[in-house]
Amino acid sequence: MRATVLVRPKQGILDPQGDAVETALAHLGFSVTDARVGKVVDLELDATDPAEARVQVEKMCVELLANPLMESYEVEIHG
Repeated sequence: MRATVLVRPKQGILDPQGDAVETALAHLGFSVTDARVGKVVDLELDATDPAEARVQVEKMCVELLANPLMESYEVEIHG
């Protein structure tokens, strides 16, 4: 089973990479008022049940993949 985790900085948290992207896009002539940079984590799991896979990935997010104080995350399970 495959899973994708989208991790983003929470609103109000400093995002230096997002600021750099926003500035660079403005210098290129694009009108952007906010840019947030996150990460995508693709996983291959040994789970066969989507609910079991989601539980595993949620635990991975809390323990390693995302800092819940500074980042939000979204889990997608692909059968």
